[in-house]
Amino acid sequence: MAKSWYIVHTYTGYEKKIERTIRTKLDERELDSSVVTDVKVPEEEIVEVKDGKKKTRKNKFLSGYIMLEMDLPQLGWKNTCSVIRSIQGVTGFVGTNPNEKPRPISNDEAKNILMKTGEIKGDKNVRIKQDYAVGDQVKITAGPFATFSGSVEDINAEQNKLRVLVQIFGRATPVEVDLTQVEKLVN
Repeated sequence: MAKSWYIVHTYTGYEKKIERTIRTKLDERELDSSVVTDVKVPEEEIVEVKDGKKKTRKNKFLSGYIMLEMDLPQLGWKNTCSVIRSIQGVTGFVGTNPNEKPRPISNDEAKNILMKTGEIKGDKNVRIKQDYAVGDQVKITAGPFATFSGSVEDINAEQNKLRVLVQIFGRATPVEVDLTQVEKLVN
Protein backbone atom coordinates (compact mmCIF):
# COMPACT_ATOMS: atom_id res chain seq x y z
CA MET A 1 0.00 0.00 0.00
CA ALA A 2 1.13 3.59 -0.60
CA LYS A 3 1.60 6.36 1.94
CA SER A 4 -1.47 8.45 2.66
CA TRP A 5 -2.39 11.24 5.04
CA TYR A 6 -4.84 10.54 7.87
CA ILE A 7 -6.51 13.02 10.21
CA VAL A 8 -6.53 12.24 13.93
CA HIS A 9 -9.04 14.01 16.18
CA THR A 10 -7.58 15.25 19.47
CA TYR A 11 -8.57 17.34 22.43
CA THR A 12 -8.12 21.01 21.57
CA GLY A 13 -4.82 22.27 22.93
CA TYR A 14 -3.25 18.81 23.03
CA GLU A 15 -2.04 18.78 19.39
CA LYS A 16 1.64 19.56 20.06
CA LYS A 17 1.79 17.20 23.04
CA ILE A 18 0.33 14.35 20.97
CA GLU A 19 2.75 15.10 18.13
CA ARG A 20 5.67 14.82 20.60
CA THR A 21 4.22 11.61 22.06
CA ILE A 22 3.93 10.01 18.62
CA ARG A 23 7.51 11.02 17.77
CA THR A 24 8.67 9.52 21.10
CA LYS A 25 6.81 6.28 20.35
CA LEU A 26 8.52 6.18 16.94
CA ASP A 27 11.95 6.71 18.57
CA GLU A 28 11.25 4.01 21.18
CA ARG A 29 9.97 1.67 18.42
CA GLU A 30 6.48 1.34 19.92
CA LEU A 31 5.31 2.51 16.49
CA ASP A 32 6.92 1.26 13.30
CA SER A 33 8.62 4.11 11.43
CA SER A 34 7.94 2.36 8.13
CA VAL A 35 4.20 2.55 8.89
CA VAL A 36 3.96 6.01 10.54
CA THR A 37 6.25 8.18 8.42
CA ASP A 38 5.32 11.74 9.44
CA VAL A 39 3.31 13.74 12.00
CA LYS A 40 2.18 17.35 11.53
CA VAL A 41 0.14 19.91 13.42
CA PRO A 42 -1.20 22.14 10.62
CA GLU A 43 -0.31 25.77 11.39
CA GLU A 44 -0.54 28.95 9.39
CA GLU A 45 1.52 32.09 9.77
CA ILE A 46 -0.30 35.20 10.98
CA VAL A 47 1.19 38.67 10.67
CA GLU A 48 -0.17 41.25 13.09
CA VAL A 49 0.65 44.95 12.80
CA LYS A 50 0.37 46.93 16.04
CA ASP A 51 1.82 50.36 16.69
CA GLY A 52 3.73 50.19 13.39
CA LYS A 53 5.50 46.95 14.41
CA LYS A 54 4.99 43.74 12.50
CA LYS A 55 4.72 40.59 14.63
CA THR A 56 4.57 37.08 13.18
CA ARG A 57 3.09 34.14 14.99
CA LYS A 58 1.95 30.60 14.19
CA ASN A 59 -1.70 29.67 14.60
CA LYS A 60 -3.26 26.20 14.35
CA PHE A 61 -5.82 26.33 11.58
CA LEU A 62 -7.15 22.82 12.22
CA SER A 63 -7.54 23.12 15.97
CA GLY A 64 -8.20 19.74 17.52
CA TYR A 65 -6.66 17.76 14.66
CA ILE A 66 -3.24 16.47 13.63
CA MET A 67 -2.10 14.87 10.39
CA LEU A 68 -0.38 11.49 10.19
CA GLU A 69 1.32 10.18 7.08
CA MET A 70 1.06 6.42 7.21
CA ASP A 71 1.57 3.37 5.04
CA LEU A 72 -1.02 1.16 6.75
CA PRO A 73 -0.63 -2.54 5.95
CA GLN A 74 -3.65 -4.77 5.24
CA LEU A 75 -2.65 -6.99 8.15
CA GLY A 76 -1.52 -5.46 11.41
CA TRP A 77 -3.16 -2.05 10.98
CA LYS A 78 -5.19 -2.57 14.17
CA ASN A 79 -2.04 -2.70 16.29
CA THR A 80 -0.70 0.62 14.93
CA CYS A 81 -4.08 2.35 15.21
CA SER A 82 -4.69 1.10 18.76
CA VAL A 83 -1.31 2.49 19.89
CA ILE A 84 -2.25 5.89 18.41
CA ARG A 85 -5.80 5.81 19.86
CA SER A 86 -4.44 4.93 23.31
CA ILE A 87 -2.46 8.20 23.53
CA GLN A 88 -4.02 10.52 26.09
CA GLY A 89 -5.92 13.28 24.27
CA VAL A 90 -6.60 11.29 21.06
CA THR A 91 -10.27 10.63 20.40
CA GLY A 92 -9.81 8.68 17.15
CA PHE A 93 -9.37 8.85 13.41
CA VAL A 94 -11.73 11.14 11.53
CA GLY A 95 -14.51 9.38 9.64
CA THR A 96 -14.16 5.88 11.11
CA ASN A 97 -15.21 3.81 14.10
CA PRO A 98 -12.53 2.31 16.37
CA ASN A 99 -13.03 -1.18 14.90
CA GLU A 100 -12.72 0.02 11.27
CA LYS A 101 -9.57 0.65 9.29
CA PRO A 102 -9.04 4.45 9.06
CA ARG A 103 -9.72 6.10 5.73
CA PRO A 104 -7.13 8.54 4.39
CA ILE A 105 -7.96 12.00 3.14
CA SER A 106 -7.65 12.58 -0.60
CA ASN A 107 -4.34 13.66 -2.09
CA ASP A 108 -5.91 17.01 -3.09
CA GLU A 109 -7.07 17.68 0.49
CA ALA A 110 -3.64 16.81 1.87
CA LYS A 111 -1.92 18.97 -0.75
CA ASN A 112 -4.18 21.95 0.06
CA ILE A 113 -3.51 21.68 3.79
CA LEU A 114 0.25 21.28 3.30
CA MET A 115 0.33 24.26 0.91
CA LYS A 116 -1.40 26.43 3.53
CA THR A 117 1.20 25.42 6.12
CA GLY A 118 4.08 26.09 3.72
CA GLU A 119 5.22 22.45 3.86
CA ILE A 120 5.06 22.14 0.08
CA LYS A 121 5.52 24.75 -2.61
CA GLY A 122 2.49 26.77 -3.53
CA ASP A 123 0.52 29.57 -1.98
CA LYS A 124 1.83 29.69 1.56
CA ASN A 125 -1.01 30.93 3.67
CA VAL A 126 0.22 33.99 5.52
CA ARG A 127 -2.81 35.63 7.00
CA ILE A 128 -2.64 39.18 8.20
CA LYS A 129 -4.76 39.95 11.22
CA GLN A 130 -6.65 43.08 10.40
CA ASP A 131 -9.37 45.05 12.01
CA TYR A 132 -10.02 47.64 9.34
CA ALA A 133 -13.45 48.70 8.14
CA VAL A 134 -14.50 50.79 5.16
CA GLY A 135 -14.27 54.44 6.19
CA ASP A 136 -11.47 53.97 8.76
CA GLN A 137 -8.73 56.59 8.71
CA VAL A 138 -5.26 55.07 8.13
CA LYS A 139 -1.71 56.27 7.67
CA ILE A 140 0.47 54.57 5.05
CA THR A 141 3.77 53.67 6.72
CA ALA A 142 5.74 52.04 3.88
CA GLY A 143 6.01 52.00 0.12
CA PRO A 144 5.85 54.86 -2.39
CA PHE A 145 2.95 56.54 -0.55
CA ALA A 146 4.54 56.45 2.91
CA THR A 147 3.40 59.34 5.15
CA PHE A 148 0.12 59.78 3.22
CA SER A 149 -3.13 59.43 5.17
CA GLY A 150 -6.55 58.59 3.90
CA SER A 151 -9.72 56.60 4.37
CA VAL A 152 -10.24 52.92 3.58
CA GLU A 153 -12.41 52.54 0.50
CA ASP A 154 -12.22 48.75 -0.03
CA ILE A 155 -10.82 45.68 1.76
CA ASN A 156 -9.53 42.58 -0.06
CA ALA A 157 -8.91 40.09 2.78
CA GLU A 158 -7.86 37.25 0.46
CA GLN A 159 -4.98 39.26 -0.99
CA ASN A 160 -4.28 41.21 2.24
CA LYS A 161 -4.81 44.53 0.43
CA LEU A 162 -6.62 47.78 1.13
CA ARG A 163 -7.69 50.47 -1.29
CA VAL A 164 -7.14 53.81 0.44
CA LEU A 165 -8.32 57.22 -0.80
CA VAL A 166 -5.45 59.69 -0.34
CA GLN A 167 -5.18 63.33 -1.30
CA ILE A 168 -2.59 63.81 -4.08
CA PHE A 169 -2.36 67.33 -5.55
CA GLY A 170 -5.74 68.16 -4.02
CA ARG A 171 -7.56 65.20 -5.58
CA ALA A 172 -8.82 62.03 -3.92
CA THR A 173 -6.83 59.19 -5.47
CA PRO A 174 -7.35 55.50 -4.74
CA VAL A 175 -4.13 53.69 -3.80
CA GLU A 176 -3.82 49.94 -3.25
CA VAL A 177 -1.55 49.02 -0.32
CA ASP A 178 -0.65 45.89 1.58
CA LEU A 179 -2.10 45.49 5.08
CA THR A 180 1.42 45.55 6.50
CA GLN A 181 1.97 49.01 5.01
CA VAL A 182 -0.73 50.83 6.99
CA GLU A 183 -1.66 51.63 10.54
CA LYS A 184 -4.98 52.76 11.86
CA LEU A 185 -5.28 56.35 13.02
CA VAL A 186 -7.00 56.85 16.36
CA ASN A 187 -9.69 59.53 16.25
